[in-house]
Amino acid sequence: MTAEADRRFMRLALTLGARGMGNVWPNPAVGCVIVREGRIVGRGWTQPGGRPHAEVIALAAAGAAARGATAYVSLEPCAHHGRTPPCCDALAAAGVARVVTALEDPDPRVAGRGHDMLRRCGIAITTGVEAEAARRDHCGFLSRVQRGRPMVTLKLASSFDGRIATASGESQWITGAPARRLVHAQRARHDAVLVGGGTARADDPMLTVRGLGARHQPLRLVASRHLALPVDGALARSAGDVPLWLLHEGGSVPAALCERWQDLGARLVPVPLGPGRQLDPKGMLEVLGAEGLTRVFCEGGGQLAASLLAQGLVDELVGFTAGLALGAEGQPSIGALGIGALAEAPRFRLAEAQAVGPDIMHRWVAL
Repeated sequence: MTAEADRRFMRLALTLGARGMGNVWPNPAVGCVIVREGRIVGRGWTQPGGRPHAEVIALAAAGAAARGATAYVSLEPCAHHGRTPPCCDALAAAGVARVVTALEDPDPRVAGRGHDMLRRCGIAITTGVEAEAARRDHCGFLSRVQRGRPMVTLKLASSFDGRIATASGESQWITGAPARRLVHAQRARHDAVLVGGGTARADDPMLTVRGLGARHQPLRLVASRHLALPVDGALARSAGDVPLWLLHEGGSVPAALCERWQDLGARLVPVPLGPGRQLDPKGMLEVLGAEGLTRVFCEGGGQLAASLLAQGLVDELVGFTAGLALGAEGQPSIGALGIGALAEAPRFRLAEAQAVGPDIMHRWVAL
């Protein structure tokens, strides 16, 4: 197989793996393509809940044709016994002759052991194919394993002058229907959607994926130190149907209020406090990482956005900008950062920009 063919099939494996984004945590969203004599005989991707793994799905599709074939896997196959046997064992038992991977899995339970196990079985290994693209696709899983926290996408929909609402609080709708539809698609590619308590109180959002025929909903997260949230709003009414986690200061919320939210179906998650006696963003994300979350989609508000940016916790910044101006009296999309010099401002690199109906979507990645 030529190097170009390896890249082509690995790109397909990555595309397949991306189908699992948002519904396979704590596992990575892996894709697998099995090729024999230049023909695809099997393909698969990690299934909802994280299993079966991509390799198992692809091998089942290939059947006997997997013997002597090449398997393209977007991450090193697992080498440990979890809820399922190691994928390395499945590849070896199927008689695969060669395995091509994009990245070594940094999980200490794997971390090169998968490649070594396959080599000991006489299987040829090629790794590092389309590695940069794989790092982008697996950034959430890699972040959880290597940094102890999920990757964070901060989404802001604002006027041309960076306002998210008028002075009176009116915000629906600054951007148009096409932009809002794209936001729902972006939610679906994340494990969880996060907002601050102020946004929850002001907008009473559902934070669900709608209009796309989604069979899976992201986890909903609300950060509110004292659980100062309406118990008769949309979030409360739907807490028993769509998972809702409330991030709060442990020990500071009255027991009766905790019981009320738990009776509604919400899960209460204590997180540590940081400077100023506010919820610590880094500590909050580390708690979420320990729970297995890999990708979090933050939709504000301004104070939460500022706290994440100030601590360098935003990995991607997605902006939807509308062609209207609300003026200085409008509510800013980002709260105070305390920046006194340009050199102190968090910087991002433009990754893409496109028109979405009457609005502009621009996506930036952390430097």
